[in-house]
Amino acid sequence: MNINGIYFNYYQVCKRKLWLFANGINMEHTSDTVYDGKLLHETSYPQRAERYEEMLISTEYEDVALFGKIDYFDARNKVIHEIKRSDKVEEAHVRQVKFYLWLLELNGVDGATGILEYPKLRKMDEVLFSDEDRKLLQKSVSEIRSLIENESCPPTINVKICKNCSYFDFCYSREEI
Repeated sequence: MNINGIYFNYYQVCKRKLWLFANGINMEHTSDTVYDGKLLHETSYPQRAERYEEMLISTEYEDVALFGKIDYFDARNKVIHEIKRSDKVEEAHVRQVKFYLWLLELNGVDGATGILEYPKLRKMDEVLFSDEDRKLLQKSVSEIRSLIENESCPPTINVKICKNCSYFDFCYSREEI
């Protein structure tokens, strides 16, 4: 089984979205919001390509392959930079960055920190990693694994953020899964 940073993000936001995504039902390609986020990532910091680089990182943990794609990593200062479109689901963004910090730690890089960047809002938030975060992520791996392996799709959550989700039409089409 593979678990990546997006899974930790989706796990915070909507377990149904995570289950659908992990089971091959991908709606991101139809979403203007997702496209806008990718465009924002590519155009927000053009000078950054020289200083930092995108980084793929992976490891094994309890028979699960964990991997992540960090937007930018400043190796000299050990700082992850993660670019997001909006801070509406900021806790999910924080969890995703903490997952990347944990991956770095599992690969022998201690003392790294993260920065969540919201270029449209002209806002940056520092993300630190603690022992409590490590325990929470370890627990989350088994919870995510159980959720994904479950034969049944979780129910819709019917909250405000659903309206901007790439799965909205799928979830609210009145068809059962």
